[in-house]
Amino acid sequence: MPLPQRPTGPWRAAVPGVMLVAGLLFGTSAALARGGGGEPPQSLPDLIQERTERVASLTEDAAELETEVRSLAEERSPVREVSTQADRLAPQVGTAAVEGPAVRVTLDDAGYTLETLPEGYTVDDVVVHQQDVQGVINALWAGGAEAMMVQDQRIIATSAVQCVGNTLYLQGRVYSPPYTITAIGDPEQLQQALVDNPVVANYRAWADLLGLGYEVTDLGVTQFPAFSSSVRTTTAKATEVSEPLPPPVGNGAR
Repeated sequence: MPLPQRPTGPWRAAVPGVMLVAGLLFGTSAALARGGGGEPPQSLPDLIQERTERVASLTEDAAELETEVRSLAEERSPVREVSTQADRLAPQVGTAAVEGPAVRVTLDDAGYTLETLPEGYTVDDVVVHQQDVQGVINALWAGGAEAMMVQDQRIIATSAVQCVGNTLYLQGRVYSPPYTITAIGDPEQLQQALVDNPVVANYRAWADLLGLGYEVTDLGVTQFPAFSSSVRTTTAKATEVSEPLPPPVGNGAR
């Protein structure tokens, strides 16, 4: 016996639509329940407007605070005094470029080889040593040098000149002779200090004897660049000295 046909009227076509609407209603009800209070969620344009007003308010507050900080810094005399003092000391400590009359001292090895080395002398006798460079530096400071350079680097209080073999090590860079030490100050006083210094006098005697290079040049007005590296100590190591340190080298024989 054939089955009766299912009705094909408008209700059959409307069923899926009714189910979709019912699902949306259930979903909306659940979302509102999670939001609490039954209030509808804030629309995107309203949210953007609220955040824009908040940012504008915070920006205005930040500008007012910055103006207040500048005003307080200008009003407080200690801040001005420290800033002025730092600017005044900058040329002396090496953090600013300086200009003035300068004297340059050039030291160089004698240029012997093992085959041409004079009898009775060693290689150490015919090369520039650390104490020779340091003696010139100390003499120029004693002569009133206001600023100094070794090779192409500005010297400050923490600078250390070291010899590594027959090369000079200074602030992370290695140099070969000739070595130049340049100082800004009164040229006559600087040159007289070189004459009076016993370490430099000892070097000059060896220079006259074996041909070591020693030349003093009046450069006239010269400009020094500012010290380009950090002026702060980055590493330190505590040590204990159990025995007295040896006397400084350089006042006697090489």
